[in-house]
Amino acid sequence: MKVILRYFKPFVLMAVFSIALLFCQNIADLYLPRFMSSMVDTGIIRGGIDETTPRALSNEAMDFITAYMPGGADGEAAAAFRNSYNPVALGETPSEAAAKTFDKLGTEFAGYETRTAVNSTLSGYYADAAYDVSLLMYQQWNGTTLLPWLAEDGSRTPFDKDAPQFDITKIPAEELYAYDLSGFSAQPVDPNAPEVPASQKFSVGTSFDRVFYAELGASAHSIQQSSILKIGTAMLGITLFVIAVTVINGFLRSRISTGIGRNLRRDVFKKVQTFSPSEFDKFSTASLITRSTNDVQSVQQVAMMGLQMILSAPIMGVGGIIMALRLNPGMSWIVAVSVALLLIIQVIFFTRIIPKFQIMQKLRDKLNLVARESLTGMMVIRAFGNEKREEARFEDANNNIRKTNRYVQLMMTIQQPIIQFLLGCTTLTVMYFSVLAIDHGQLDVGQMMAFMQYVMQIIQSFMMISMMFIMIPQALVSANRLKEVLYTDTKITDPQPDKIKTLRGRARGDIAFRNVTFKYPEAEAPVLENITFTAKAGEMTAFIGSTGSGKSTLINLIPRFYDVTEGGITLDGVDIREMSIFELRENLGYVPQKGILFSGDIASNLSYGKEDGTEEEFRDALRTAQAEDFVFAGKEGLATEIAQSGDNVSGGQKQRLSIARALVKNPPVYIFDDSFSALDFRTDAALRKALRDKTVQATTLVVAQRISTIMNAQQIIVLDAGKIVGHGTHRELLQTCEAYREIAESQLTKEELA
Repeated sequence: MKVILRYFKPFVLMAVFSIALLFCQNIADLYLPRFMSSMVDTGIIRGGIDETTPRALSNEAMDFITAYMPGGADGEAAAAFRNSYNPVALGETPSEAAAKTFDKLGTEFAGYETRTAVNSTLSGYYADAAYDVSLLMYQQWNGTTLLPWLAEDGSRTPFDKDAPQFDITKIPAEELYAYDLSGFSAQPVDPNAPEVPASQKFSVGTSFDRVFYAELGASAHSIQQSSILKIGTAMLGITLFVIAVTVINGFLRSRISTGIGRNLRRDVFKKVQTFSPSEFDKFSTASLITRSTNDVQSVQQVAMMGLQMILSAPIMGVGGIIMALRLNPGMSWIVAVSVALLLIIQVIFFTRIIPKFQIMQKLRDKLNLVARESLTGMMVIRAFGNEKREEARFEDANNNIRKTNRYVQLMMTIQQPIIQFLLGCTTLTVMYFSVLAIDHGQLDVGQMMAFMQYVMQIIQSFMMISMMFIMIPQALVSANRLKEVLYTDTKITDPQPDKIKTLRGRARGDIAFRNVTFKYPEAEAPVLENITFTAKAGEMTAFIGSTGSGKSTLINLIPRFYDVTEGGITLDGVDIREMSIFELRENLGYVPQKGILFSGDIASNLSYGKEDGTEEEFRDALRTAQAEDFVFAGKEGLATEIAQSGDNVSGGQKQRLSIARALVKNPPVYIFDDSFSALDFRTDAALRKALRDKTVQATTLVVAQRISTIMNAQQIIVLDAGKIVGHGTHRELLQTCEAYREIAESQLTKEELA
């Protein structure tokens, strides 16, 4: 987690802005079901009327409805209700707000319009009165009309009193005028009757609103259309806002995650560049590749998804619970049971899945290792006819990761239908109890739909949290693997800035070993022991010995690929451990035992020695390295393509190009680590002759297996089991060193020895 936070720090401001947008997006998402509920309940079922009390009433309607309030038309409730309206004289038009709401109320309007919002108590009186009227319609049929002042033709006289029984809440307001209700009067209903839910009274009240508006000439269709358009416009606006925020937030999250991935890969690569062979021994190449790709991608994915899931899930979950409880607290137990079951399911599966992720990364390392070895050693595998063996190795590694991955995928596959079944059961339970609540007037259809939406949001939020429980442990494993690389102490480092010694320019090239002993970190015995010699500028110092005698190890101590265990190495009298690594290696031209080339062309490979090298310098180096003939044999010349690892050139050509690369640099010290082994004798002789002229003022250190390569060296050091057993010129060693004489006799004729 420390690694993730460290690389998250540069993007804090961008993340804060993303979080703010995410919060706004989630709040908008939480309010959409409420608008949907209003669309269904108000816009469709109630005909666009969202208020219990009407905004406008005729005089007769005011007298009619106040007669059924507590205390009758002369009671306090009726007086308070009437005082909430402004009287409108005959011939005057209502207010602009009323006109916009009801399309047209007519120019001959005598009645009342609201001047202030009616409080909840008066709204309750109105709803109670409307409900009492609707209830009395089923109890009395004595010849009075519902609106006794309104005739069928619009005149204010009674009309036909022969009409069937009906439910006012289910008949359009325009049709009410065709009915003649008789026999009921303004009297209270049975006081022992059960309490009627407020939502049911509200629905009846809005039905009466439609009747009163229709009496005033308002269009029911216009009222409903206006309400639907208003709610729909709000929903569309919120949806467009959510879309815009989602796009912007996605862009920000992608910038943050890809930035973290870029910085991680860059720092891992830079850190690996500082590794000495000791650190490379700790991390295999295959493991470093996996860490730089798969592990970085895992951390990057959490950064991408985490900003959304970790923050969005709690907001949506808690917000959904609050919204659902506000709609219907009685069904909160459904949410609690569903979430509890979901968490139990997730815990069961996570305890089985998470340990497998830790195993998966190691199996990927193993698979990459086997694949890399097989591809690198393809020629050897074919030469020994071991294709089947390598296929079996790869199949074994592949099957291990397949089995582990299949188990994880199987668990996740089983998990999905179980969760879907839980969602289905939750939906069915919500619908069942919602229908009961609707039947008892405790819930509206739109509220049921909104409640279902909130339940789905709550469960999906907890599913998102559960997904993070999978991703975060996997990312933490990857982060720890990256941390191992980033926080590995590199043994080969520069001294403290105030303690660095410098040569102040180009070195002369004098190399001195003083009682040098070296032991590999995990080895029991030293590889080199008490090595002392001096290689002077303008001279060639050669090293020869049997395989495993420590020749290449000795050479690798000079560029500080390893540091000596005891003793010291100096360049122009300065201990190389007290110099900066950059200055030390700037004075060295290193040609490894195995020629290493990089993908690109010949010019780009030579420029590794000198970035600003000219074509003439490249040609001169190639001429000395005996590589000019094959480089310029084709039309491309220096632009000749070099494949990865130089696979499109021979071993001898690789060595000659590697030598040319060092010659382009023109350093004061040349190190040739058995760099002539792939050359034929003729090319070897021509190359050595050209090198003597080119390196006449430089220190030349040569590791060789062939006596003919080094017999003209000013000094030859013979190594055996990590110790110097001979030191001198070719002729001196033939007389004084038995080990050297044995090597010479095995390679040279008697005439050549003489």
